[in-house]
Amino acid sequence: MTTLLLTGFEPFGGDSSNPSGAAVNLVASRWEGPEALVTAVLPVTFAGAAERMRALLAEHRPDIVIAAGLAGGRAAIGVERVAVNLVDARIPDNDGDQPVDVPSVPGAATAHFATLPVKEIARRIAGAGIPAQVSYSAGTFVCNHVFFTALEAAASGTRAGFVHVPWPAEHAPTTESAALPLSDIARALEIAVRTSLEVTADTAVPGGTLH
Repeated sequence: MTTLLLTGFEPFGGDSSNPSGAAVNLVASRWEGPEALVTAVLPVTFAGAAERMRALLAEHRPDIVIAAGLAGGRAAIGVERVAVNLVDARIPDNDGDQPVDVPSVPGAATAHFATLPVKEIARRIAGAGIPAQVSYSAGTFVCNHVFFTALEAAASGTRAGFVHVPWPAEHAPTTESAALPLSDIARALEIAVRTSLEVTADTAVPGGTLH
């Protein structure tokens, strides 16, 4: 049976919730298969998140891995294309750790590309009426660290990627904050999962940026 691993994150700092973890739990609550779906909410810590991701990969040997995280300030779902082997924490994680200019995985490649059909995922999410775009920077905090760790640790044949989500409209910091309804965020993750199952070769359409 095909196995999917879908992860989000716990609340960070003083936030009461994290839309990535909440959306992953919502997807799990209404999943009907036929594939096996494994979900997890990761800690927002460099050591803990990477350790948990490696353990999930080793235990479940998933065919597809999609990690999700919050990108507060973005107005659209961001389907990440590149993970860089760099940790440069502008702020501390939930353990108070703030590593600067160190690799996610010592001795590994400088960067990895997502092995999911990122352009097609973004196209189908947008086609469902949910703002979405391909992103070329997952940052240098815990999200990128988990993204790179998943790509580096995934067994041969496992495809992996990362999706950044905006604030949920229900819990946005202010009424002016860029946000999407949590139901749309969960729907976007479901589309990402289904597209990854159905498509192996990405769509050859322009998706780059000028800056």
